[in-house]
Amino acid sequence: MIFVYYDFGGTHSTSLAAAFHLGFLSHSESKLTKEQVKTVPYFNKLKKKDAGHFIFHGIDEMGHSVYTLGKRSSKLVIPSLLGFSEVLTEKAGLSERIIFSNTSPTVPFAMTIGGFFARGLGLNFIGSPLLVIGAKQAGSSIKELVDKTKALSLLELRNQQIVHLTNEEFQA
Repeated sequence: MIFVYYDFGGTHSTSLAAAFHLGFLSHSESKLTKEQVKTVPYFNKLKKKDAGHFIFHGIDEMGHSVYTLGKRSSKLVIPSLLGFSEVLTEKAGLSERIIFSNTSPTVPFAMTIGGFFARGLGLNFIGSPLLVIGAKQAGSSIKELVDKTKALSLLELRNQQIVHLTNEEFQA
């Protein structure tokens, strides 16, 4: 199975989701600390040039690959990936389930503004503190989103090989 967590930039909520998924961040913690956020791999590290590239984060406890993806503002990326994934399963015999999970709904205003200052304008001294505040605000929602994503992976889902989770119920 392959998990892909995606959002606009692919470096904030997605990195947190991958860290929760892989156990780098504890599921028992009620609130994230500044130190925890700052040590998450790829958090606030990716650039615009990384958009559209799958970033491998690791293998989970069940042996499944975990990736993140920044789609930027394109509304065509995810439908194209879903369609291409279907081609791979139908025509090329890919047997692994692929789960695309949108982390964008979990992003609070502080993370959006922080990402704009840090990644968009290169003003980390303004953006980074806002990103930490946003990550602390979003931590429990992202944790729940990951739990839901992992739980759905265990279900049969009527032989669905490609699963797309919009996760609108996690709206910040």
